[in-house]
Amino acid sequence: MENKNYNRTIMVNASLEEAMKKISQINLWWRKDFSGIADNLNDKFTVPFGELNGEIAFVDFMISELVPNKKVTWKVLDCNLPWFKDKKEWNNTEVVFILSEENGKTTIDFTHIGLVPEVDCYEACEKGWDGHITRDLVKFMNEGIKLPR
Repeated sequence: MENKNYNRTIMVNASLEEAMKKISQINLWWRKDFSGIADNLNDKFTVPFGELNGEIAFVDFMISELVPNKKVTWKVLDCNLPWFKDKKEWNNTEVVFILSEENGKTTIDFTHIGLVPEVDCYEACEKGWDGHITRDLVKFMNEGIKLPR
């Protein structure tokens, strides 16, 4: 059976440079309480997801690949997702943004490599990413609407 990584493609009214910068502003479109830096190669940052039964939920990322105005890859170094059977399910997965520009608009091809239908969190994580990528990131890029949680 072929693994089908989670993937969405969005188009935004932003230059490549602007889109790249806004992707790194995680506190303005994904989680306002994120910590660390997400601008340059080897930067590390943490996205917290609250608590469940006293366990802190989080994902630690590192920027493992960066091609200015073209591509950024976030590698998951560690995570704790206590609401899933395998709390470490995201470990060693990668979140990839590939950017291209045409007619003054930027297309962002977003893939979470390793987030496939066979994994426990796929359904919940798919819904989460759909909201963050196809709604929150698009609104932030197109309208400057910040949606911190």
